[in-house]
Amino acid sequence: MESASPGMSLFPLAAALTAGAFGAVLGARFAAGRRPHEGLWAIAMLMYSAASFAMFLGVARGWTVPAFRTYWLLGAILNVPYLALGELFLLTRNRRRAAAGLILVLVATGYAGWIVWDAPLVAASLRSHSLPLGREVFGDGTLPYRLSQLYAFPAYFFLLGGSVLSAWRMRARPDLRERAGGVALIALGATVVAIGSGIGAGFRLVPVFSVSLALGVGIMFGGFLVATRRVSARLQTGERHRTSRGW
Repeated sequence: MESASPGMSLFPLAAALTAGAFGAVLGARFAAGRRPHEGLWAIAMLMYSAASFAMFLGVARGWTVPAFRTYWLLGAILNVPYLALGELFLLTRNRRRAAAGLILVLVATGYAGWIVWDAPLVAASLRSHSLPLGREVFGDGTLPYRLSQLYAFPAYFFLLGGSVLSAWRMRARPDLRERAGGVALIALGATVVAIGSGIGAGFRLVPVFSVSLALGVGIMFGGFLVATRRVSARLQTGERHRTSRGW
């Protein structure tokens, strides 16, 4: 097996832990406020965490068939569409449009899960490299390999466009500038993951791929905290104000 520095496995592990913490925060906020976009982003972050942990195991101990299928399905195919679906729920007020997007993603999830988990693969490719490529494991041009492009690319550009549009609309309002900066950081984090993982996989550079996973999700988590900090503080201040008045 093509070896990688043992320390490189720590970056996907860091990404898994960061994304897991991010998902837990989003899940708690969804449970408290029932905002659909936070629930969908929580699912996306838990997928990111599971895929990153599968990569950690693959780099540190050698790839297994279940680990690669998990990494490919949750990381390369489904993660970004759930982020984009959350963005759709956040941006649109059209419930029918949001419901149609949800149905589409759920059907696409079931289809991708069936295809990836049932697809034949070249087990020798898992043993020959520390960063196996989808086109080698499943075969270039095969459906499991192509699904990563058909699902993730359109979803990424929708996510990026929605984040940039949101930040642009909020930039002129002083009370929303901090939130706009946080949204921009979320878009930047997603871009770091997309570019870093693309370069890392294309040139089989485990350090670039591994570092981009941890760095990108860290930036997204930081952007989310920045975007929600002022809103949370304002809500807490309002709650104290109402309590002091006996409301």
